[in-house]
Amino acid sequence: MYYETKIAIPIFKKNKDLVIKTAKNCIERGADILELRIDGLTDPSTKVVKDIIEEINFPTIITNRVKSEGGFFQGSEEERVAILQECSEIADYVDIELQTDLKYIKSIKDSGVKTIVSFHDFEKTPPVDDLLAIVKKEKKLGDIAKIAVMPRNLEDTIIVLAILSRCKDTIAISMGELGSYTRVVASKFSSPITFASGEDATAPGQIDIETMKLMLNMDFLDHDDLIKDVKNF
Repeated sequence: MYYETKIAIPIFKKNKDLVIKTAKNCIERGADILELRIDGLTDPSTKVVKDIIEEINFPTIITNRVKSEGGFFQGSEEERVAILQECSEIADYVDIELQTDLKYIKSIKDSGVKTIVSFHDFEKTPPVDDLLAIVKKEKKLGDIAKIAVMPRNLEDTIIVLAILSRCKDTIAISMGELGSYTRVVASKFSSPITFASGEDATAPGQIDIETMKLMLNMDFLDHDDLIKDVKNF
């Protein structure tokens, strides 16, 4: 048993049939949650998204990424958020970026769905204090905070662990090959969700489902020692 951390698998496919086929494969391989990347769909309409969620019938995070945070949605900001809001009634989680206008974040939160408020930096890892401030803002707005940042050295990856050691209900990821181990170690800090890859990696450093499950079940680090080493970083 690997603590309470759930393995989420992002699905980034162009059409409904491919999404459903991939989803079934990921479920069979042991995914706990699926993340539907709406911005990957050629037709990202509310009807298509709802049809997918209903047919999969499995715990689902929906997200509709903007270009500045690694996404591909081509419509307006109003259209992007409207799809999330209209589909929130049948999704388990909505992932919405911290940079989104507060009125949109509030409207999704008020719908009653569980929210993940996220921040991505694909170039660097901000200092600990900056990330703590970001997580604090996210926690005020949603149920789960998420940060995903790019390390330039090993010390940057320790910054991410320091965030996990201080913040509950937080997903913190150090991206790339250098930071890939943080996706596994996150379970030692009772992070609610970690991300692995199914058929395609949607972020640098993602580990495949089978390897992630194996590593999460390995007691390769002493929990108390790990917490002690990073909490005052």
